[in-house]
Amino acid sequence: MSEYPAAAQPLLAFTPKKDFFIGIDSDGCAMDVMTIKHEECFAPAAIKQFGLQPISHIARETWMFVNLYSATRGCNRWVALDLFFDHLRNRADVAARGIDIPPMSELKAFLSSDHPNSDDGIAAYAREHPSQEIDTCREWSRLVGDLTTWMVHGCAPFPGVKEAFEAMSDKADCMTVSAANLAALTREWGEHGLTPYMEIVAGQEMGTKAQHLAAAAVGKYPSKRILLLGDAPGDLDAARSQGVCFYPITPGAEAESWRRLREEALPRFFAETYRGDYENTLVEEFRQLLPSRAPWESTGDNVTTR
Repeated sequence: MSEYPAAAQPLLAFTPKKDFFIGIDSDGCAMDVMTIKHEECFAPAAIKQFGLQPISHIARETWMFVNLYSATRGCNRWVALDLFFDHLRNRADVAARGIDIPPMSELKAFLSSDHPNSDDGIAAYAREHPSQEIDTCREWSRLVGDLTTWMVHGCAPFPGVKEAFEAMSDKADCMTVSAANLAALTREWGEHGLTPYMEIVAGQEMGTKAQHLAAAAVGKYPSKRILLLGDAPGDLDAARSQGVCFYPITPGAEAESWRRLREEALPRFFAETYRGDYENTLVEEFRQLLPSRAPWESTGDNVTTR
């Protein structure tokens, strides 16, 4: 397998048009769609597909912690599914109900393989390693897609997004950098006229966020002229892995984050004074927001809290 998925060719072939590059995450960062997707699509699909109806409230709480309220916020869906089962397996309130959570060994084997963590990647893995577990996981992802198409409409960008896009697009090549699939990105960004600001809309089919940055920007611009906007620790990790700048969109304070970006951070970025104490302060504040330990672990009694 090559370093990049075949679909990443547009990123590799991209040629800079401007002096700066800005990558923008979608769900929970630019688009206010993350909560509805996880509450109404991902979690219900997991409960239905994996037979978790007897612990539906615990399963929903666990899914939301993994994907919204913890240090794993915004992670790839297949990684999230694995973490979800790991948490359920270790919850005393699940064991008390006599629910046996499977080890999900085939899912773990897929995640440890060379295949990309995408629908195409797991389909290729399934051809090589057919199993009922992998088929069920794929059905879950298909159900997520169906529910998302049915449910998620009209969800707007956060306040200030379009104004920030206008401010950055004069000097920077902009690109969507997302773990969502391309069909959802194209529909959601297109509904609100955001796509024309982007040189490329990159989703999970083109690789990880780190691969998006590596293919489209790293080596084509000085690192201090490459900025990733994100709302999750994984976004920060992607930026750090490629040695580029990071600007956090703070969960719960998104509108303020976009205002600060436009009025304060962008001028610094374009003046090449963003790196250093200013960026470090923003990143440190961001790191403190999302816990690694679940509330049921912290209390020691595994009683649900939400």
